[in-house]
Amino acid sequence: MTNGNSHSPIFRSIMDIPATEWLAAMKLAPDDVPDIVIVEGSWWRQQRTDWRLGYLTDVRELEFPDIFWGRWRDKKVAFCCAYGAARTVEIIHLFGVLGTKLAVQIGTCGGLQSHLAPGDIILPEVALCREGVAQMYGAHDAVLASPEWVQRAESALRLRGLTTYRGTHVTWPSLFTETPQMMEAWHRAGILSVEMEAATTLAVARYFNMAALALVVVWDDLTRGRRFLDPLPPGGLEALNRSNAAVYEVALALAEQVETRR
Repeated sequence: MTNGNSHSPIFRSIMDIPATEWLAAMKLAPDDVPDIVIVEGSWWRQQRTDWRLGYLTDVRELEFPDIFWGRWRDKKVAFCCAYGAARTVEIIHLFGVLGTKLAVQIGTCGGLQSHLAPGDIILPEVALCREGVAQMYGAHDAVLASPEWVQRAESALRLRGLTTYRGTHVTWPSLFTETPQMMEAWHRAGILSVEMEAATTLAVARYFNMAALALVVVWDDLTRGRRFLDPLPPGGLEALNRSNAAVYEVALALAEQVETRR
């Protein structure tokens, strides 16, 4: 029971924190808001972070751990190795609030169609939202990538001689809970691939009117029962490494096409 002198608690959502507070918390000047944010889903956080930051200049870690700022030519870049939807949403939300113009999801995925090979690159046109986060940003079943940016990325990848596929992709919360029955159903539905972050990135970016796309490299060959723990076929490791480098380099090339902030 409450009495007349009691006051209701004041709740405040992180969703409602404005850009000015985030800038102050990160010690980031308004003129340094990134043009692009690149997120990568990987267990190998330190390896991927060192690799990706090696392309940039003036690199610094922001006040929140594992969120890095740097320069690529005349563009400002944010990078974070964010594994899973629960971490990815924080990064895309944060830079969405700040007004970053382009979000790019990179990483690896499981191939769900028999014609896919390690190193092939999937550019989801549609991502099915099964990871439990996108729905909170208005994407209740599926979310679209930004078509213009998908086309630009595909053209750049093909110029490098890489194999790409566009179509439907599914984002699931954990690779540990992907059952054979699920994978069979996804395969029969014509879904190209599965991973853990793309739908989140696309949905949160859309919420903030930020262009977004995903470039995910086939690693697991799920139609043949081969997960990432199993040996790759001959030439597979070289193809995988080549494409893992290419998706980041193409993301940086896309950054050069982002209109300068005013």
